[in-house]
Amino acid sequence: MEYISSLTLSHFRSHKISKLLLDGRPVVVFGKNGTGKTNILEAVSLFSPGRGLRRATASDITRKPEAIGWKIEGKVKNRISEYEVSICSTNGESRSLFLDGKKASIMKLGQILRIVWLVPSMDRIWIEGTSGRRQFLDRLTLSYFPEHAEVSLAYEKAMRERNRLLKEKIHNDHWYNALEIEMAKNAVSIQKARIKAIKYLSEAQSHLTEKFPKAELLLIDPDQIIITNEEEAVEALKESRRSDMILGRTSVGPHKSDLQAVYADKSTLAKDCSTGEQKALLISIILANAKSLAKISDISPIVLLDEVSAHLDVERQAALYNEICKLGVQAWMTGTGPELFSDLRNRAQFIEVSTIDGVSALSLSN
Repeated sequence: MEYISSLTLSHFRSHKISKLLLDGRPVVVFGKNGTGKTNILEAVSLFSPGRGLRRATASDITRKPEAIGWKIEGKVKNRISEYEVSICSTNGESRSLFLDGKKASIMKLGQILRIVWLVPSMDRIWIEGTSGRRQFLDRLTLSYFPEHAEVSLAYEKAMRERNRLLKEKIHNDHWYNALEIEMAKNAVSIQKARIKAIKYLSEAQSHLTEKFPKAELLLIDPDQIIITNEEEAVEALKESRRSDMILGRTSVGPHKSDLQAVYADKSTLAKDCSTGEQKALLISIILANAKSLAKISDISPIVLLDEVSAHLDVERQAALYNEICKLGVQAWMTGTGPELFSDLRNRAQFIEVSTIDGVSALSLSN
């Protein structure tokens, strides 16, 4: 089991200096609104590639008014070893990673920890735009395939250059051909990884408690075709050049795909479900992600659940906590009071967050 055994936040949002010692059990972080609970989960989310659960810039994170930069330090334990992790930013610069005192690529985090999360802003994922669902799917896919991040960055870089040529009305087949070959290679990798991730999620959901509905997941495309062949992908990009030049942007590829979910037992699209059902479907997917990762990977995931009890009745709350404990993962959960997590009792560590003169303060509650 992988878990964070210690965590120190320095000048991180509302936290001037906050320290935690952890034993691998689920972690309940509770306190009044605005005390800095979610900030702790955000710090943990930065132990993975990407920009964390808020997708914030480094300068957004630093504590005001000092604005001197911030640092997160922690120890990550697994079955056979321990890593010392330090992530920091100074004067708004991009974050830097140090592993066991040596500077490393942020992408290296994906080889040490797998982190998945569910935050309140995702509650509307099924009824809002496609970009949120793509980001959700790509975070899940990244948890299975750490290389997905670099492949996606390479695709986006080539697409930006192609879009520049399109906007400037540049006609140069050699340049387009080179970019489209690069895009096609990465596009196929992206789509194959997404499809495999959906397969893992679907298989794992069938083994969850009946309290959480199964979501039938499907990767869809505006053109109704998901291309998983490089030659076909190159041809699709080539054929779209003329219309793309009119638009000034690339109109085909994985950046246009969408994730569709259906409440299986009701044969109802997630967007047409009640608020509670939509939340339950999301939790079902996150639990399935954790369950399948624990099965197929050497690295068990850390699960972040912000304000998780919202829209859940008492039975589903209890079912969720039982599933988490059965999974044997370090789950971080937030809520306004400890009574929301009474079913966890001594199965979790309880940490209370309060504020003193605008600075977050932590205390162990059990």
